[in-house]
Amino acid sequence: MNIHEHQAKAVLKEFGVNVPQGYAAFTPDEAAAAAEKLTGSSVFVVKSQIHAGGRGKGRFEGLGPDSKGGVRVVKSVADVKSNAAEMLGRVLVTHQTGPKGKQVNRLYIEEGADIAKELYLSLLVDRVTSRVSVVASTEGGMDIEDVAHSTPEKIISFSIDPATGVFAHHGRHLAKALNLSGDTAKQGARLLGQLYAAFMAKDMEMLEINPLIITGAGELKVLDAKISFDGNALYRHDDIKALRDTTEEDEKEIEASKYDLSYIALDGEIGCMVNGAGLAMATLDIIKLYGAEPANFLDVGGGASKEKVTAAFKIITADPNVKGILVNIFGGIMRCDIIAEGVVAAAREISLAVPLVVRLEGTNVQQGKDILAASGLAITPANDLADAAAKIVKAVKG
Repeated sequence: MNIHEHQAKAVLKEFGVNVPQGYAAFTPDEAAAAAEKLTGSSVFVVKSQIHAGGRGKGRFEGLGPDSKGGVRVVKSVADVKSNAAEMLGRVLVTHQTGPKGKQVNRLYIEEGADIAKELYLSLLVDRVTSRVSVVASTEGGMDIEDVAHSTPEKIISFSIDPATGVFAHHGRHLAKALNLSGDTAKQGARLLGQLYAAFMAKDMEMLEINPLIITGAGELKVLDAKISFDGNALYRHDDIKALRDTTEEDEKEIEASKYDLSYIALDGEIGCMVNGAGLAMATLDIIKLYGAEPANFLDVGGGASKEKVTAAFKIITADPNVKGILVNIFGGIMRCDIIAEGVVAAAREISLAVPLVVRLEGTNVQQGKDILAASGLAITPANDLADAAAKIVKAVKG
């Protein structure tokens, strides 16, 4: 689960992290009121709040190529209000949103900062080492992917063992990676401890600060923050769940979460329903190998019921781009006859009007195939994954 920048900063502030003062705003009047609260600042930053990066370099639809981006620095309350009026309700297109962009429904009005140096710092889960990795670079304010491509030597990473947590040598390692010295180095060590505490306490998957700045007074401050949380751990964090902004999510993905389905919308024409993440990825790959594009990733899990399968079909067919459906089930924990009953029930309930290819293998596979054959529905059986991919691609492409 992702949250907005202003929410991320509020979470970090709970752990003592130094962040600029700011307020969320949903209307131009609220934006002006927020700026008036920032009494110690003569410079204000009006920030679009969407779940995507590249906001500053983005463009608003309808404002022309020369218009300002989604992050604007202004010097009066009146300018805050006028810029807010221009930004709210418009679609912001960045390199991360894709051409469709995202509508800006809220802003963050923040005090200006005296930036002497921009740095990059992130924490993320390294699944290879089962540790939290710290990634640091002196090249803050840039896309870290560009830094990795052009100057990879400027990215330093090290890991923290969850059995021990942060030690003094981690702070020294960070200070060296970011070229910090004196009091700023001490601030960096303290910040690392705060960030790690927040990361572990809130079950984060990724915490990115870009940029982390050094002010003219030598103060380390978090100027931007992006946080992703482990969805499987949200039951432990009602406070984090309350931060969810469903307007930033795909409606089909929201519906899938109600049935505990792992669903991600894609841009292709073949809908997929599979059990198991690895098998689902293999299914996407073989569809592409046979010359088509998958419309989604959908893992029904190991304990799917008829109701769950029916819900999955409804979500898949809600995508107008879907021209055919491939069901690929390997029945281990999940019995093939249960899947078959769900497929038949779903096809009847929604009056399925697109080609459907089903490949079953595993527990009770023959019972499953018999149920499909006896249904009287236009369901094409497949012998294996390659056969299934060939048949659905042929059915879709004619």
